[in-house]
Parts: sequence; C-alpha cells; structure tokens
Amino acid sequence: MTRIDVISPGSENVVGSIPRGGAADINRAVVAATRAFYKGWSRSSGKERATYLRKIAEKVKERKEELAHLETLDNGKPISEAQWDIDDVAGCFEYYADLAEKLDESQDSPVALPMEEFKTVLRRDPLGPVGLISAWNYPMLIATWKVAPALAAGCTVVLKPSEMASLTCLEMAAIAHDVQLPPGVLNVVTGYGTEAGAPLSAHPGVAKISFTGSTATGQRIAEAAAKNGVATCMELGGKSCLIVFDDADIEDAVEWACFGCFWTNGQICSATSRLLVHEDIADAFYARLKQRAENIKIADPLQPDTRLGPVISSAQLEKIMGFIEDTKGDGATLLTGGRRPGHLPCGYFVEPTVFTNVKPEMRLWREEVFGPVLASATFRTEEEAIAVANASQYGLAAAVISADAERCKRVAAAMETGIVWINCSQPCFCQAPWGGKKASGYGRELGTYGLDSYLSVKQVTTYVSKDRWDWYPPSKL
Repeated sequence: MTRIDVISPGSENVVGSIPRGGAADINRAVVAATRAFYKGWSRSSGKERATYLRKIAEKVKERKEELAHLETLDNGKPISEAQWDIDDVAGCFEYYADLAEKLDESQDSPVALPMEEFKTVLRRDPLGPVGLISAWNYPMLIATWKVAPALAAGCTVVLKPSEMASLTCLEMAAIAHDVQLPPGVLNVVTGYGTEAGAPLSAHPGVAKISFTGSTATGQRIAEAAAKNGVATCMELGGKSCLIVFDDADIEDAVEWACFGCFWTNGQICSATSRLLVHEDIADAFYARLKQRAENIKIADPLQPDTRLGPVISSAQLEKIMGFIEDTKGDGATLLTGGRRPGHLPCGYFVEPTVFTNVKPEMRLWREEVFGPVLASATFRTEEEAIAVANASQYGLAAAVISADAERCKRVAAAMETGIVWINCSQPCFCQAPWGGKKASGYGRELGTYGLDSYLSVKQVTTYVSKDRWDWYPPSKL
C-alpha cells in the first residue's frame, strides 16, 4: 500500500506517514465490522461493552503526554490545548461506559396502553456497522465523540479520519488492540476523502454515516448515503456570532472574544468569528481587543506557553490570506494582524487578525474562514443585534455577553442555532448535546442524544388476555 506523508504544520517537516487506503480497504473494513457485529458485539451486554470503554480510557490517560505531543505535531494546535483534548477523550469514553451500563437497566421499558389486553415494551437495539468520518482540528477528540457512543450502543465501527491529521486515530486503534477489543469492532482506514471517505459514504453495508467537516463535503456525503437509504448525522460549518452589550465587563468580554475566535488557532467550526459590539462601548472595547490580540504568543506549538500555533496546511494559509486581502479591498478596517509573523520563518502561521466596520454583505462576514480572523461590527438595539446574528446560512452556535440576565435569556431564545453560550464562548461537555441548524447540519452528538443516534427503537407488543380476540368468531361460520 502506498503512503501519505505527514507534514507538521509548525515546522513544515515530514514527520511520518499514514497508509493511503482506498475502496478495497473500506470494503474489507465494513466486512470485518459486519462480521464482528453479528458474531457477538451487538448481543453483548452494556456492562461488557463498558468494561472495554473504561480500559480504553485508562490507556488514554496513561499515554496522555505522548498522545498530546503527537496531536500537536500532526495538526499544530498548542500543546496545552492538545493535553486538554486528551483529557476529554478519556472522559468521553468513561461517560459512555456509564451510559452503556444504563442501557441494560432501561431495556424492555413498558409503554402505557389504552387496552389492557396488550402489553408493549420498548427495546433499543444497535443500528449495525457504522461509518464515521472525522475532522482534523480535533483529530482524536471528534473521533471519540463518534466512536465512544457507537461502541457503547453495540455498533461496530469503520472510522475514516481526515488525511490531514490521522496519527492519534491510528493510536486509538492500537489502544483498542491493547485492551483486546474483539477483532473487527473498531476499524480505522486512513486515506484521502475521495479515495476512502467517498467509498465509505456510498457503502451499502453500513447502517449510518456520521460526518464532521465542511458543509460542501457533508452535502456530498449525505447524497451518497441517501442512495442506499443510510441514515446520516452531519456536524458541518459555522459562522457563529458573539454579541457584546453595553453593560458587559469589557475586560471579560475581550477575553471571551479572543478565546472564542483564536482558540484552536481559529480552526473550530463553532468559532465566534462574527463579533457584534454595542456602539456605546465600541471604542474602549476595540482598543483593549487590539492590545490583547497583539500580545497573544505565537510560537512553536510544542512550547507550553504558546497560545496560537500554525494553521493546518499551506493551502489553508493561502485561503486565509486570501480572505484578509479581499476584506481589505472591501473597505473594512484592519484593526490588527493580517500578516505572517516575521519571527517565525517556517510553519503555516498567521497573526491574530481583527477587522472592524465589516458589512453584512462582505465575504468575511458571510463565509467560514477556519483561521484566526475576527470580523466585527457595531449595533444599537437588541432587536438589531438578533436580526444581524441570525442573518446567516449557518446555525451552529451563538454567544451573548451582558450583565442583564433577562436580556441574555431573551437573546438565547431568539438565536437560530443549536448552541448558545451566555457570558462565555466555546465551552463543550460530553454530557451536553452538540450540533446545529441550517447549513451547520442536523442530528446531535454527545450527551444521551449521541448514544440514542446509534440505537434503533423497537416496540414489542404481546397479547396478554386469556380471552379470544374473536375478530371473526368461529360460531359465525
């Protein structure tokens, strides 16, 4: 099998390689997953599956520093963030281990019926072998968001990670082998989207496809799966809005504005990359925002105090710089950034960039950049802020910062998104559902919703009366 070079975005050096899988490899993985599903994994108890999930979590904890280093080397996120992610990976496996055990308790749950002659109970059965296609910005964590609930539910898995960051997903497979997860339960196939992802999306042998990535790619995957009647869950792009009202604490609001857009090097689908600031505090807010952005440490992502690392690839860097140049030409004001940092001769780095006076019709306001570029404008009224925030093709997340709790509740209720943050931006917990509306996708991951999405509900109804049904009594014959 040919291989794909792994280029570290912080140094531009080749640091390894991954297998270049294709349609034949995907088919073998689906066959293996199908065999494992029917051979016993689907009939195992939730308690048995939980044992494996907890063992995986323990191995992840043991290898935390190694996995975090590998993650940073592979996709360029600051090492401190990678360590945080690996903690979340372990926590997610533990959470779904708990839910797997609870499945045993909730099986055959009764349903109240209007007729006493019948008794109905509900079963929740695993869907079958599932195809999971994950993203490069949180390589191991987003894969875990899919793998952990799928395994907890009793499904078997074919995981296709992004070719741009697959190293820790391959280590997940190695960990599964180390804890003696039955063969075929978790299969990882690396390779390009067109060569491995597309065949998985179109494979008739999977019961579901879960995808995290761009809206355009998600549309193609959903179309391919639909031809086989395969269910899909789509967590797609975003252009989330952060609204800062005039009663907000400026220091806190600036902190959340920076974190919400520049965390993960700006490469996060839920990034609050649109910023609306009340005009009464705009001057003071922008002055502090400029100061904070210009003091974010941009450096080798393996340094523990780095806060902004490189973007994933040269192509992504070129795309981001194109957005910046277009926005300058559109007439917005460049508050800070907009260049490659001069002190870093290698790596795909770009300064934290903030534009003000961005108009709703500008490309920067409408399209997802997936980089550390913040588009900002001012507003006067609450109604205006809500209207501008909702005037987007995306609907993943939104945030509001205000000292007025009732205002925050009103704005949260009015947001056309799947997630709303109040007086913060970007917190994510495996216990709470994650997903969006409109072009940001459909379905939910995480929480009990994440588990339910890998289960099929079956009603089992029994006629319990000792009397004949007598739909057509024999005496009438």
